[in-house]
Amino acid sequence: MELRNNLKELVFEKAILKRKVYNATKDTFELFRKTTREIIEAFQNKSHEDNVDILFEFKDRGDFEFEVKFAGDVLIFMMHTNVFEFSRNHDVMKTSYVKDDTSRSYCGVIHIYNFLADSFAYNRYNDLGYMIGRMFVNYENHYFIEGKRELGMLYNNFNTAKVTKEAVLEIIESAIAYTTNFDLLTPPYDEVKMVSVAEMKESFDRKMIVTGKRLGFRFQADTD
Repeated sequence: MELRNNLKELVFEKAILKRKVYNATKDTFELFRKTTREIIEAFQNKSHEDNVDILFEFKDRGDFEFEVKFAGDVLIFMMHTNVFEFSRNHDVMKTSYVKDDTSRSYCGVIHIYNFLADSFAYNRYNDLGYMIGRMFVNYENHYFIEGKRELGMLYNNFNTAKVTKEAVLEIIESAIAYTTNFDLLTPPYDEVKMVSVAEMKESFDRKMIVTGKRLGFRFQADTD
């Protein structure tokens, strides 16, 4: 059976593009993994030198995920295995960089989540975590970040921002700094003042109180 040229070109061109994007994103993720491990080792060495009892821990969770623990917090870095395109109304589609070559808008994604370390230690499955940023990488190794102001970039930097060790280091340090300053707030009294006997018997920590750093507020609206 002979394939029509236009169909063959469409399928092969899109598949090759997505493979390039995937490879660029995976390389970036491995750079994140390596650099994060180095940062945590530096914290561990400093903690040992100063005789300070603070946990700093790096843990691989597979090919597309790793986590770090520090001072009561957990950051989870997760790479999505698929390649994404932006909607035509997204700001990145309005940049000259993408208008000149629409294939540049196809990106892989790396997410950065923040959780409380105790949520995992005590199996508090109802506790909340927050995505503090996500990094988009295209086949040219250009990137931009959506997230809190400490991490986020303007879309018009997409044409100049390239993945480097220095850029990745800055992003990781910003994520750690933001997480450290992102404090746990007590939930409103009226949300936790009553508890049933069944909930108490089931487990106070696991079932009654959902713990999150900004419980009761939309994280996206935080300006602190």
